[in-house]
Amino acid sequence: MNTSVPVLMYHAVAREPNAATRGLSVTPEAFAEQLAVLDDLGFHPVTTAALAAHWRSPGSAPLPPRPVLVTFDDGYEGVHRHALPVLKGHGFPATLFVSTGWLRGAHDMGGGLDTMLDWDQVRELAAAGVEIGGHSHTHPQLDQLDDDALWSELIRCKEIVAAELGTAPTSFAYPYGYSSRRVRARVRAAGFRQALAVGNGPARRAQGPYALRRLTVRRGTTTEEFERLVTGRAIARYFAGDRALTKGYALVRRARRIRGKAIGTRV
Repeated sequence: MNTSVPVLMYHAVAREPNAATRGLSVTPEAFAEQLAVLDDLGFHPVTTAALAAHWRSPGSAPLPPRPVLVTFDDGYEGVHRHALPVLKGHGFPATLFVSTGWLRGAHDMGGGLDTMLDWDQVRELAAAGVEIGGHSHTHPQLDQLDDDALWSELIRCKEIVAAELGTAPTSFAYPYGYSSRRVRARVRAAGFRQALAVGNGPARRAQGPYALRRLTVRRGTTTEEFERLVTGRAIARYFAGDRALTKGYALVRRARRIRGKAIGTRV
């Protein structure tokens, strides 16, 4: 049984991203080189649903040797234009988590940070073996929402994906990686069977199916750093700055939640 699995978190794949997505984008060339590294090292990409099914029932859902997950958040057009041909070339599956209100088409509410996918492109990705998961409707910080708004974000996302693709999504990724016990319970109640956070560490079965960690891949991630990430070397050092910022911001966000509850009680 695999004790840990690297789950890679990508966003945009673009040569000239805008300022909003630059830090969390990778060039098409870097993405191709990174997938070649996975191939050379003998990794076998699987989907989020496949990993969770294995950890839920190892005997009935075996994994290949050296599994890895390739995931994309939000739904940027470059996933179809640049990433899909590389995935096809290696025969790799992946998971795309879409914010349904950001995609081009009938449900578009604006807010997308760069050129987004349309639903025909999402369908092509799904047909090519990319699992389509949910990422909320409008990409808010879910743990800052009240119960009604939280439920609406989850259900609208799930229902729109089901209507567009003919299959309801079973995997979810928290926008910004933020969740709470309440959020995780509502994600489960909405019918999602597994969910990914960030955490910048390898995923482990002990994290539970609704708090699996991922590793952020950035524009500045070199090939050498990428190889160290997927093989589990020097991860803590690489993400040390992120963890310090995350801890500080967690305190700020907790204070906001407490203040919001207090205001609601007074009203």
